Amino acid sequence: MDMNEIASTIQHARKAQRLTQDDLAERAGVSRPLIANLETGRLGELGVTKLLRILHVLGLDLRLTELNLSRPTLDDLRAAQEDEDT
Repeated sequence: MDMNEIASTIQHARKAQRLTQDDLAERAGVSRPLIANLETGRLGELGVTKLLRILHVLGLDLRLTELNLSRPTLDDLRAAQEDEDT
């Protein structure tokens, strides 16, 4: 999972809970522009502490698993689909 997928999950969860960006930012102790930039993919870096605070407000968790290099990535699957379509 990359940062864009995390951001998309955060945005979806925020909207499902009917929270504004302001609401989420206030509850997580971060700025609204940080939330906006995260959700639009314009955020350069986000520390783990801030990410965890945002996730916890939304009832989400960050889990680490062992890296499985044999499993295809989303980019691999998209490239394979494009190859099949041409």
